[in-house]
Amino acid sequence: MTTTTQRRSRPWNRYRTQAWLGKAFVHAILIVLGLACLIPMMLVISISLSDELALVKSGYQLYPVGFTTAAYDYILQQPGQMLQAYAVTGLVTILGTGFGLLFSSMLAWPLARQDFRLRGPLSFYVFFTLLFSGGMVPFYILVTRYLGLKDNILALILPYLVTAWYVLILRTSFAQLPTELLDAARIDGAGEWRIFFRIVMPLSKPVLATIGLFYVLRYWNDWFLALLFINDSVLYPLQYLLYVLMRNISFLASNPQTTGVPIPTQSARMALAVLAFGPALFTFLLLQKYFVRGITIGGLKG
Repeated sequence: MTTTTQRRSRPWNRYRTQAWLGKAFVHAILIVLGLACLIPMMLVISISLSDELALVKSGYQLYPVGFTTAAYDYILQQPGQMLQAYAVTGLVTILGTGFGLLFSSMLAWPLARQDFRLRGPLSFYVFFTLLFSGGMVPFYILVTRYLGLKDNILALILPYLVTAWYVLILRTSFAQLPTELLDAARIDGAGEWRIFFRIVMPLSKPVLATIGLFYVLRYWNDWFLALLFINDSVLYPLQYLLYVLMRNISFLASNPQTTGVPIPTQSARMALAVLAFGPALFTFLLLQKYFVRGITIGGLKG
């Protein structure tokens, strides 16, 4: 009896051992990938807090060499300008993300409806914009001459407001919602607007959070629109202001006789990177629980 029990337990023990080894292998890979993402960020922060001469002698380290905040002191000589840029970027990100989600969802919902007659032509129109565009010159003429948005904060919001790729992801997610629930709401007398805002949107929180994160990162990291359309320094977003500061630092570092003061070139570059990705990183941490689920739900099917 004991021998029989031992024989039966051997495959079970072997299975448990293989399962444990498989989990350990997967966790080891995830740890390595996590470190591969974390170490560069630690390196950037370390360099931003290191002395410029110590960096030249010792190279880059994972810990600050000759700890100093000289790079941040140099960059923040005019804190009002930096705070103004943060305010502009924050406003653009909030408005762009909010209205972008609203308009993209309102466009994606009819595309997900099987009973919508113009579903095919409208889907083709949306998909067509992924493949072709008017080009840079017509885009610039449209925004500046016809829309009159030169040196206007709307020039930083409107071009990215509706993105075809986001609309297609939302459309696929909306198409997977249970039709029985929607039909029951219609039988109870709910209109299309009420169904959209009271049923469709709450049930789509994961994919909306994911697309919202995409919008946040896109608006927060954008500097190209400001380069094209913004000349007023009051309307500089954060990324473009950091671009201007980095260009000025590079010029001063190549011409030290202009100031006679050593410029913390390397540490200043990394300090600019910390100021740029810090808030966006916290936003991702807040929304990460929705990220994977939203990508899975909104994945495009063939």
